[in-house]
Amino acid sequence: MKNSVLFGAAIGLSLAMSPAIAEDQDDTAPQEMTKGEKRLAKLLEGRVAGEPVRCIRTFANKRFTVIDRTAYVYGRGKTIYVQRTKHPERIDDDDTLVSRSFTASQTCRLDIMTTIDRTAGFFTGAVFFEDFVPYTRVPEAES
Repeated sequence: MKNSVLFGAAIGLSLAMSPAIAEDQDDTAPQEMTKGEKRLAKLLEGRVAGEPVRCIRTFANKRFTVIDRTAYVYGRGKTIYVQRTKHPERIDDDDTLVSRSFTASQTCRLDIMTTIDRTAGFFTGAVFFEDFVPYTRVPEAES
């Protein structure tokens, strides 16, 4: 499954704007949501953000969902965790995230994460996690 890999994805290319184009940009204009931001917003519908946490409990049979150039999402059901990383623009769903955790039952912001190309298997980069933000489903108000 392309968008759901075992601890999957990171590293992409970023393009720099030329100074002439940058001067014409209006910083006050609303930015259009990227495809990844739209997908994440859909996943977070009906959920409210909680206090960020340094570690989350993980299980070998559950996978991170990779949202290209946006975030990693872990979990399902009542609470899911969003990990935007230090460089979310580098998240690439064609890469596989490889974890070198300090413990087998949790993933933390200081764990060593690298990425490899899903097809060829060569090293593509490193991932630097931030705190995980829990999003919990809000119960629907009874009418």
